[in-house]
Amino acid sequence: MENTLTGFIGYLHDVKKASVNTELSYRRDIARLISFLSSKGLSHVEDVTETDLSSYVLDLERKNFTAATVSRHIASMKSFFHYAHRMGKIAYSPAENIKAPKIEKKVPTIMTTTDIVKLLEAPSGDAPKDLRDKAMLELLYATGIRVSELISLKTTDVNLAMGYIDCHDDDKDRVIPFGAEAKTALIKYLAEARNAMIMDDSETSLFVNCSGVPMSRQGFWKLIKYYAKKAGIEVDITPHTLRHSFAAHLVENGADLHAVQEMLGHSDISTTQVYANLVQTRLKKVYEQAHPRR
Repeated sequence: MENTLTGFIGYLHDVKKASVNTELSYRRDIARLISFLSSKGLSHVEDVTETDLSSYVLDLERKNFTAATVSRHIASMKSFFHYAHRMGKIAYSPAENIKAPKIEKKVPTIMTTTDIVKLLEAPSGDAPKDLRDKAMLELLYATGIRVSELISLKTTDVNLAMGYIDCHDDDKDRVIPFGAEAKTALIKYLAEARNAMIMDDSETSLFVNCSGVPMSRQGFWKLIKYYAKKAGIEVDITPHTLRHSFAAHLVENGADLHAVQEMLGHSDISTTQVYANLVQTRLKKVYEQAHPRR
C-alpha cells in the first residue's frame, strides 16, 4: 500500500495542485490507516474491505478522536481509495459507504469592538518585534484572512499604494482590501522593522520571526495569546477569532453577504450566512433587553 500512497501524493501534487500542507495532512492520515491495516495483516490495497475500514473508524472513536478529526480521516480515506479505483488498482472503493460522524457546529466567538481595539493597541512599543506584531494583528483583523494565509504572505503580495493584498489559498487567489490603520502599521513595519529582523536579503516572506525566518502558526498563536492577556481580554481567543470578528462586524455594519463571502474565500454562501444569523440573534437580544414594550 506504500506504493499506492506515494502515487496518491504525487497525484495530489501534480494533478490536483494541492498545497504542501494538504499533501502532508493526507500523507499523515493515510500512513496511520496503513499502519492499522498492516497490524491486521493487510498489506495490499485490493484486500481491504468496507468492514476493515469501519473497524478503523471505530478504533479512532475508541481513542477519543474528535468528530471533526474522525471526519477528516474518513475524507482522506475516501480520496485515497477513489484514487486507487481510478488507477485500476481496485474494482470498487471500499470507503464508498463509510459515513462521517455528525459534527456539532460551534457558534463562532465574536470579539466586541472594544476588545478588538484593546488587542490591536497592545503592541505599543517601537522595537522591531512590536512593529511586526502590530502590523500582523492589524492586517489579520482588516482582511479576515486565515493565519496560514497571513504567515504565507510575501512582500510582493502587498500593494500599499492601492491598499490591498493578494491572498493565495488552496482553491483560488483573492484580492482583499485593507484600511488606513493596517496600512499605517504595515508602512511602519516595512520601513523600520523588517530589514532589522531578516537575516538574508533574499527572504521574501512578509512576516518573519526573531530568527529572521518565516513566522510559524505556533509562533503567531503564542503571540496573540500574549497580547490578549496583556490587553486584559477575558474571553479565550485564537487567531481565527479575529477572522470571525472581521466577518461579523462587516455584516453588522451592513456589508453585502456575498462580498464578505468573497473576502473570506468561502465556496458556499451558507458558511458565511452564520455571521448574519449571529448578528440577528445579537440584535434580538439587545431589543429584548432594552425595548420598553418587548
